[in-house]
Amino acid sequence: MPNGEQGQQQTGGAAGARGAAPAGGQWYPPEWPARIRALADGSLTPVEPRRAATVMLLRDTPAGPAVHMLRRKASMAFAGGAYAYPGGGVDPRDEDHLVGWAGPSQADWAARLGTDPRTAQAIVCGAVRETFEEAGVLLAGETPDTVVGDTTGDDWEADRAALVARELSFAEFLDRRGLRLRSDLLGAWARWITPEFEPRRYDTWFFVAALPEGQRTRNASTEADRTVWIRPADAADGYDKGELLMMPPTISTLRSLEPYGSAVDALSAAAAQDLTPVLARAALEDGVVVLSWPGHDEFTKRVRLGGPA
Repeated sequence: MPNGEQGQQQTGGAAGARGAAPAGGQWYPPEWPARIRALADGSLTPVEPRRAATVMLLRDTPAGPAVHMLRRKASMAFAGGAYAYPGGGVDPRDEDHLVGWAGPSQADWAARLGTDPRTAQAIVCGAVRETFEEAGVLLAGETPDTVVGDTTGDDWEADRAALVARELSFAEFLDRRGLRLRSDLLGAWARWITPEFEPRRYDTWFFVAALPEGQRTRNASTEADRTVWIRPADAADGYDKGELLMMPPTISTLRSLEPYGSAVDALSAAAAQDLTPVLARAALEDGVVVLSWPGHDEFTKRVRLGGPA
């Protein structure tokens, strides 16, 4: 799967990956119990989470919608070997008030995301920018009702590389090409915050979007060694069998996509999705670390200090 255009495929990769889960494919780093204990005794101070955005990019197939996923390189410090969606941290310049914009206003997005308009713009811009940077897909057009076609070629790649290197802001990129961000092509789906004991923390908004006609994905990320289009149910099955390694937010959002028969159906359902932040809770109970995500009992882990419980 060198370019991510392999239809519905399922690949192994959890075995031997850093942080392989005690059961299934849940990412669980071995240093978590010690960090949880340090948080409990006050010797660890939580770092402030960085704003981030990620996009579940969908395309329709005869067997139902498939989602684009990438596998993070095993060498990555955060979630190495785990499958995820295109996404990353918000660039402070994504708040630029000069960004070309179409679709629901920044104020409308602020109401949906529970933020102020500038923050909402930054999050939405981050989602669109990261999707272009990591998958080569751009949710933007010359007019409020058009979307760019093929985004391959040397000139597009030069701009994408400049965005990745932060030599070019997203607003500058859109202005240079006479484009407007199509915020109406996104649907806000979920919000998860990295646990307080993690050294790298993210306050991440998950979005859903359909692959624009004429565009195709590719593995443009330096952080991924593989990409795949896969039905959410097949990806979840791979996770359940321990074949695909994922973090709780990833498998949770995958399961939530399973009921929808098309990308349009999923986009239509986005407005009703609960955006209450999900933050893991950790506790020490009689020498056992209990890690849980409120509302998501399947991810609860109990690990005895010094080894799995």
